[in-house]
Amino acid sequence: MFPWSTSIVFDRNSNQALYLQLANQIIQLIKLQILKPNAKLPGSRTLATQLKVHRKTIVACYDELLLQGWLESIPKKGTFVHRNLPVLKLQMLKNDVVQGKEMRSGFPFYRNSNLTQKKFKKEKDVIYINDGISDARLTPLDEIARTYRRIASKKNVFDHLSYGTTYGNDDLRNVLVKYLNSTRGLNVKKENILITRGSQMGIWLSSKLLLKSDDVIVVGKTNYASADHSFMNQNAKLLRVSVDDHGMLTEEIETLCRKQKIKAVFVTSHHHHPTTVTLSAKRRLHLLNLAQQHNFAVIEDDYDYDFNYNHAPILPLASHDSNQNVIYIGSLCKTVAPVFRIGYLIASKEFVDEAAKLRGFIDRQGDALLEMTFASFIKSGDLDRHIRKILKIYQQRRDLFCQLLKDRLSDIFEFEIPAGGMAVWIKLNPKYTWDEFSSKAEEQKVDIGNWRRYDLANQGHNYIRIGFASFKETEIRDLVNRMEKVVQNL
Repeated sequence: MFPWSTSIVFDRNSNQALYLQLANQIIQLIKLQILKPNAKLPGSRTLATQLKVHRKTIVACYDELLLQGWLESIPKKGTFVHRNLPVLKLQMLKNDVVQGKEMRSGFPFYRNSNLTQKKFKKEKDVIYINDGISDARLTPLDEIARTYRRIASKKNVFDHLSYGTTYGNDDLRNVLVKYLNSTRGLNVKKENILITRGSQMGIWLSSKLLLKSDDVIVVGKTNYASADHSFMNQNAKLLRVSVDDHGMLTEEIETLCRKQKIKAVFVTSHHHHPTTVTLSAKRRLHLLNLAQQHNFAVIEDDYDYDFNYNHAPILPLASHDSNQNVIYIGSLCKTVAPVFRIGYLIASKEFVDEAAKLRGFIDRQGDALLEMTFASFIKSGDLDRHIRKILKIYQQRRDLFCQLLKDRLSDIFEFEIPAGGMAVWIKLNPKYTWDEFSSKAEEQKVDIGNWRRYDLANQGHNYIRIGFASFKETEIRDLVNRMEKVVQNL
């Protein structure tokens, strides 16, 4: 006789009903072939007595398992494990698997060596170097939460809780038309704007629509690694051109155009990622002329337009584009906080229409309430007030970080003070490598991350990008102190 009283365990503190707990455990016994097909189960009164539960619990459990097809009831005979259940073939598990150390898929799938998984688990007292992100502690949460609550309490809010358009919320698109036209010199309409979940989605959508296997896209020899991976994921051919103090060398792009068909050029014109340099006016116009002449797209990622310390923001390439060659991508994630996945893709209507259709397959729609919140946040002037506030703070942090590097680590680091953005492009003394520095940095609880992503072209330039905006002044001093100790141990 099967030992029911010792085999079934109830958790009476669980939110799950007792009959479901029992049903799930019986299913498990059947799957493990402890209860085999055609095995007879005790009557409801007998099992209730053995398990010390109400008979109604057993009846409800049997009814559920009968409904699911695990059991069958034969009149005047009783309840049995269904006779026609196939035996589930279970793989013999090794001890390390049983202990949770390893679980492998039971099927083949395609792996992509171009893609990497970022490490997000953080340990206490470790300083994690980033490539330039905002300080989430400065996020205007009170204003955003107040606006969200006001929108969520409106009588017509239920109109926005069902499925909506893949283009993004109309309120936000209309607000962005006015805001971007006035701040970035654009001349767009709502039909030219697709709301995305950050700029990375805009880059991915653009690469899917522009590139197929062996299509050519031009990028910098130093370039935004995530964009490179998006293009490589399409099996596109990446041709790299030089980047100097004035941005990408468009003369090299022109030379490439004479030799082969170019589908697209990717550029971070305002503050080139990762070097932080600005594309000069001459090269901007040259690039636009080349795009028109050779009929290629320009993917312009304007990831940190708002962060300028020495001068007013420089208008994007898209503001000078009269031939619909530019796909302009931006977001509010960098400006406010990365958790708010609000971005935009701006292009010709026909391109936006196609991108909206494609977006629907991976992300049916955005967060309408959050998008309406940010529409109000922008319209009320709260975004501009937030930008003015953090600009002063980030400039102070830039100045302190660069001054400390100059005063205490000038023998080991070479850099130019960036005119904008949230990071410094830093060259390590050629006597050392970032591998050596990273190893010693771990001893000081400094994690510089995957520094190799800054040199996907294998130039050996010995530069990495170090963000300053996300650190308070005391944290900046602590970071420099630790880096100084790293240098002493090299």
